Amino acid sequence: MKRIGLTLLTAFVGGAMALGSYKLIEKKYADNMSIDDKQKVYFASNHLSPAITSSAGEVDFTQAAAAVTPAVVYIRTTYPSQAGNSQQDMMQQMFGDMFGQRTPRQNTPQMASGSGVIISPDGYIVTNNHVVTRADKIEITTNDHRHFTAKVIGTDPNTDLALIKIDASNLPIVKLGNSDDAKVGEWVLAVGNPFNLTSTVTAGIVSAKGRGIGIIGREDDQDDNPFGPTRMRSQDPKPNTGIESFIQTDAAINPGNSGGALVNTKGELIGINSAIASHTGSYEGYGFAIPINLAKKVLNDIQKYGAVKRGYIGVSFVDLSDPASAEKVKSDKTNGLYVDELVAGGGAEAAGLKKGDIITKVEGVTVYESSDLQERVARLQPGDKIHLTVMRDGNEKTFDVLLKAGAPVVRTAVVSKSATELYNKLGASFMPVTPAQKSKFHLNGGVIVTQVRDGGIFDSFEVPVGSVVTKINQQPINSVADIDKAITNLKNGNVVISGYYPDGGSFNNSFMVGQ
Repeated sequence: MKRIGLTLLTAFVGGAMALGSYKLIEKKYADNMSIDDKQKVYFASNHLSPAITSSAGEVDFTQAAAAVTPAVVYIRTTYPSQAGNSQQDMMQQMFGDMFGQRTPRQNTPQMASGSGVIISPDGYIVTNNHVVTRADKIEITTNDHRHFTAKVIGTDPNTDLALIKIDASNLPIVKLGNSDDAKVGEWVLAVGNPFNLTSTVTAGIVSAKGRGIGIIGREDDQDDNPFGPTRMRSQDPKPNTGIESFIQTDAAINPGNSGGALVNTKGELIGINSAIASHTGSYEGYGFAIPINLAKKVLNDIQKYGAVKRGYIGVSFVDLSDPASAEKVKSDKTNGLYVDELVAGGGAEAAGLKKGDIITKVEGVTVYESSDLQERVARLQPGDKIHLTVMRDGNEKTFDVLLKAGAPVVRTAVVSKSATELYNKLGASFMPVTPAQKSKFHLNGGVIVTQVRDGGIFDSFEVPVGSVVTKINQQPINSVADIDKAITNLKNGNVVISGYYPDGGSFNNSFMVGQ
């Protein structure tokens, strides 16, 4: 009996040690997990009800709504009165008044509202870029009425997406679905906070896919019709040029729904609600959501690198689905993309594409309009290859194009006073320096600036992407957590940021909190 007891005790102690070691390892690697990995871990332990049916079977919205609603949050943002410049006025007209529910401009701080979707148990939330752009303060209210202040992790104006984070754990999340599998006519639910009415669920169908409505990046466009066709587009996004391949739905989407969830009847997130087509600014039957397969790539890049790493084919093209454009290039084709120009040294030129080629397929899928190509490319990284089929002299030819890196378009900014708000005020995103950067600057640590957003402190001091921050208020900085600590304990409200420019020159910039 003693031997059996000793054996059981040994087994118990061994099991406890193994469990403890597992928990330590789990804690160590949790912060380095991608959003996709966090989703897999979460749903391995928190299964959705197997009784939830797809729209192909018996239609039941109740279970999908119950699964999704707890993870859709209400976002309240505050804007400084001085932000009302002409560019901001245009952004407000296009996005705020129509989709974000902002109050009239005054000399007092402005308020706006929107929605967000929790996609990671440790507090990562996806929303629209236009919901948080230029915000002083981002306040989050969860479905169970808890309140948090969020920080901006990074933004991507080219897709109108933003990743923000709150300091919380064990949060309910929405399962990421596969937007490629969504079918026209399929039932979907829109979940958000329209007109300040929290946790609102509406139902409709997928009306169309791959919609390009010319709304993202339109603030510099002279066309008075925000939904008019853009006859010629470049695959390589330039400043204020958006990547659009919206899921269109007739589920009711109104001001305040921006950043909310579009889910299928299995409770899976297939899109982030972003825009409406309306003459009145309210629902008229046409809503548009960013496909989640595109959003996954953008959000994972922001989490991992602090900015989106986007690959480029290196072509400008004419969309032949527009008859006027097809006539200009003397083409009788009604779909496909006419290669109008090749970027010198770009992937397309290196692969052998020529001016006058017509891109007819991407990865074997027919290209009907520009969005069919742009979304596929936007999911990939520099260094990835994409398989293109082109029509040349009446014959089909195939090419494997190596995507080249390009400078990311970085815009947006935030301003404020508390620790989280002050972090937003910096207007930048960061990641730890690489060994090569340590060697270049002869450093033991630091964080590299991966994104600079307009209007923030880094923008005003002209600290560019690629700079290295080594100290804040003489405290060594090696991670975002170090930045949080350094700006939490300020003396006399003064912040001094030290580091090196990409060319090796040093900087030592100082500013007062609240200036």
